[in-house]
This record gives sequence, structure tokens and C-alpha cells, in this order.
Amino acid sequence: MSKLFSTSSPVSRRQFLAGVAALTAGAATAGIPRAQSQSLGKGYWVAQADTPETTSAKLGFIALTDAAPLIIAKEKGFFDKYGMKDVEVVKQASWGTTRDNLVLGSAAGGIDGAHILTPMPYLITTGKVTDGKPVPMYILARLNLDGQGISISNQYRDLQIGLDSSPLKAKFAEVRAAGGDPKCAMTFPGGTHDLWMRYWLAAGGIDPTSDVSIIVVPPPQMVANMKSRTMEAFCVGEPWNAQLVNQKEGYSALTTGELWNGHPEKAFALRADWVDAHPKATLALLKAVLEAQIWCDQMENKEEMCRIIGDRRWLGVPVPDILGRSRGTFDYGTGKVVENSPHLMKFWQNYASYPFKSHDLWFLTENIRWGYLPADTDTKALVERVNREELWREAAKAIGQQAAIPPSTSRGVETFFDGVKFDPENPAAYLEKLAIKKLA
Repeated sequence: MSKLFSTSSPVSRRQFLAGVAALTAGAATAGIPRAQSQSLGKGYWVAQADTPETTSAKLGFIALTDAAPLIIAKEKGFFDKYGMKDVEVVKQASWGTTRDNLVLGSAAGGIDGAHILTPMPYLITTGKVTDGKPVPMYILARLNLDGQGISISNQYRDLQIGLDSSPLKAKFAEVRAAGGDPKCAMTFPGGTHDLWMRYWLAAGGIDPTSDVSIIVVPPPQMVANMKSRTMEAFCVGEPWNAQLVNQKEGYSALTTGELWNGHPEKAFALRADWVDAHPKATLALLKAVLEAQIWCDQMENKEEMCRIIGDRRWLGVPVPDILGRSRGTFDYGTGKVVENSPHLMKFWQNYASYPFKSHDLWFLTENIRWGYLPADTDTKALVERVNREELWREAAKAIGQQAAIPPSTSRGVETFFDGVKFDPENPAAYLEKLAIKKLA
């Protein structure tokens, strides 16, 4: 195996972190007296054995609804509760900015961790998006399932595009024949939105490497770019699909849960060196994020959540653009309105927070499919290096959520809207049967 996929003393480090987490879990049930605890203000007490090595961390987020767990952990005091009273949650302009600031790290003016597209920690760890300079990252939790969308320009309203993208093939050919360049936008090469867009196009017989140009647009700029007809379609997270519909500048072809029901989406990830240097602080952050996810997933909290994250300091978006789809009401902008959709964004239910290794394996397989990673990448070794699901388990136990721990690191065989199945035990077979691909 190449040095790219090696790691120093993984067993000893993980044993140490597991031991720290065990102390955390024990302290949670031991009734520790105040004389043995540290006061954190606001009525919170943390056992001395669990006191984080630092009270600060700098975490990035993009203006998307699925950043809510980090925002809520800050605003509702969950970080404070676990001793991380100086955490900063800092808005990033784009996923490229997030990457650049993770490479810097907070010591150099960047960030320590982030709300991030699940494939990005892998692309950063391998150096594929950092000029060949690997920056090891760890995925600590999944932040959400579902809640993204593919939206279409009004110039294609007559086609009423839905799950079937194939009617766009002829239209794109017409644009090219007239000297134009049809474009579909996503948010970062190899990221989730890129992969959803490519999968959807390819399932309809459209080759995203030759039939259309795939361009990068930061999430908050999607609606403005659609207004100026920069692109034919885009894939992005909420609330930008809902905002497009509310402003009558386009319509929704699908919400991504229709493409893959219960699909994984964003991750909570940190620089590996920060985690290794701050094992107690890492678990404190993780416990806070998990509790925030539980809070965000409760329907009675949705309106307050949307009011908080909609503030100018965070998303800077009107609450109506966020609230409807957060509650499961999807107005597609075509006259189609779905109430109580099973595809609403999930932060905790259905093991939403747990970072299944099988899901990371799919993301890596799709990155191989489109040439972002070499075909001979040892994907399973890479997942073992980056995915720290054992820390998630320890944090879940520490906050009394043993029942939320899944029985396996794999969710098993996944089925997509077009009937294609992904078996994490045989990703090569999945890749082989895909007709449209571009291997490196």
C-alpha cells in the first residue's frame, strides 16, 4: 500500500481516544460532586477528567440548511455545555474556500473543521484537491440525510423535467448545434452535488463529460446565476431550490431523496492533527453536534431552527424559503406540491448522524467513476483511515444514545431510483455495470 493511505500508530491512538470516551461515559452516570467538577457557567458542569484540552475550535459552514447542527450547537449552548465555550462557527464563501481554510488550519488563520460535503475530506486527505499536498482529515459524523435538489431553468418549463432527465439530451444537442454551451451547475468537483447531478444525467442517457458542461457555482449564488441564465440546471442543497421556486425563476425536477432515498449528504469533519492533539475536545465537540442534531430533527423545533439559521449572521435567507421543505412540504414550482414528504432533510432519525463506512465507499466509487480518483485507489483502506465512526459511537454512548448506534458500519445494499444497486461488498461490480463513466 502506498504511503498515501498509511497512518501512524492507529491502534494506540484509537485505544487512547476510546479510553477517554469511556471515562466520559462513566462520568455521565457517576453523579460527580461539584468539588470534583469545573464550572462552565450557564449551569453546566463538566468532570475534571473530561475537561477539554482547549475550549476553542474554529469551524466553517456554508449557507445551507444542513449547516443547522453546527449553528444550533453554537446558538443553543451545546458547545458550552461540553466545555467548548470559545468555539467559532465561521461562514465560508464557497466549498473551495472551506478547503483552503482547512489546509491552513486555525493556527494560520484558517479553520480546524467544517460542515462539509462528505467526499471532500477524502479528496483533501489524498491531496487531489490541494495541489497534491495531502492534508489528513477525519470524518466524525454525518450531518444529514436527504434535503438537496436539482432545479431547472424556466426556459425548459415546457418539458416539465422530473426524475427522467432524458428529454434534456435533445435540447442540449440543439443548444450545441446553435453554437451554445449548455451548462449544469454544482458546488464542488467530486462533491455530493456534483455526483447527484452526474448520476441523474447519466441515468437519462446524458453524458456529463461530453453532452453538457458541468460548472462550479457556490450555493448562495445559484439563484442569481439561474436568473441570469448562466446555466440550464443546478444541483444544490436547500434552501436554494425552494428560493428559486419562491422567486419563480425556475422549478424543481426532484429532491435528491427521490434519486436515492435516505442518501447521506454532509459530514462533520476535522483536521486529523487537531483531533490527535485534542482527543477530549474532539469528543466534546462531537457530543455537542449530536445533541444539536437531535434538537434539529424534532418537528416542534423546526420553526425556531429556521428562524435562527435564517438570520443574516448565518444563512441570511427569509424563513419561508427554509421552513416549508424543512417540514416536508415540497412545492416544485410546477403545480406539484407534496405534503409530509418522506424526503425531508433528516438530522438524527434513521441513523442520519452515524457515518456509515459503506456510504463513504459509494462516494469514493463514484469519484473513481468520473476520474477524480485513480481506478486503483484502495478505497477500503482510505475509508478506514478517514472515517472515525468509533468516536461517534463513544460520543453517542456518552450522551445516552446507545439505541441510536447501528449494528454495523454498513447499511447494506443501496438501491437508486433507476433500479441500480450498490453492494458495498463489491463496488467493482457496481462500477462495471454503469454504462456512462470516465475512468482516469
